Amino acid sequence: MKIGTRGSQLAMWQARFVESELRKNFPDLEIELVKISTKGDRILDSPLSKIGGKGLFTKEIESQILSGEIDLAVHSLKDLPTKIPDGLEIGAITRREDPRDCLVSKFKSLDSIPKNSRIGTSSLRRRAQILNLRPDLIVEDLRGNVQTRLSKLDSLDGIILAVAGLTRLELEDRITEIFETDRFLPAVGQGALAIEIRSDDSETRKIVETLNHEKTSIETQAERSFLDVIGGSCQIPVGVFAKISGEQIEIDALISSIDGKKFIREKVSGNKKNSREIGSSLADKLLRAGGSEILREIGF
Repeated sequence: MKIGTRGSQLAMWQARFVESELRKNFPDLEIELVKISTKGDRILDSPLSKIGGKGLFTKEIESQILSGEIDLAVHSLKDLPTKIPDGLEIGAITRREDPRDCLVSKFKSLDSIPKNSRIGTSSLRRRAQILNLRPDLIVEDLRGNVQTRLSKLDSLDGIILAVAGLTRLELEDRITEIFETDRFLPAVGQGALAIEIRSDDSETRKIVETLNHEKTSIETQAERSFLDVIGGSCQIPVGVFAKISGEQIEIDALISSIDGKKFIREKVSGNKKNSREIGSSLADKLLRAGGSEILREIGF
């Protein structure tokens, strides 16, 4: 079985994690990891939002699944567009790691950072929320893998990263402050891994579905349904987080202008069996409340 993955240290960790979990369930399975370079990996001198938000880290990998060069791919779910190419499907979504964002800085918290300090992030979602909370800060574009971003702290006062990535790379000690989701919403699917397969490959489906985590799958389906209605990618200033409690699911989402000045946030809840419909209804609610105008003004 050939597993396709990007070549960064974090992507390789994720692929090796899936490999090890599959070996637990299928000890005799022969597995090979195949590194694939994507457009998002090659173009590092432009903001992600400027080079196209959909499929930046997945298109080349998906082409190799379709051609049969690899059998499956491991993606950060937040990088996987809601519209998957014909012939492909998500075979499993793994148990979610911590979905939150965090600050890495010489200052103890976002609130304690001095006025006019410089904060780095590659995400319009993070930029919008930082500026909504601290309009007196200067947000700069920051590209590259986790290690590259951390190396830029010599010239920045702080950077915003996903807790999951730092945890997986055993870099939790670099975290200064973790942002609770009631204050700072993550990206769709943040912290979860998606295993993508060919739709007609029933043998691979049976193997990878053993790694599917039902609670994570339902929660992220709601989030992806929200984004699907919005019609964007992970590179638009939209945040969403779904959480199951018993039989209920609550979804919290926002749409913001890039400068954080126009900021709409709402919550809805309902039976988890209707997770997709609830996510879609929340998107409609935010769009009607002014979200459509915000996204139109910023060109999405």
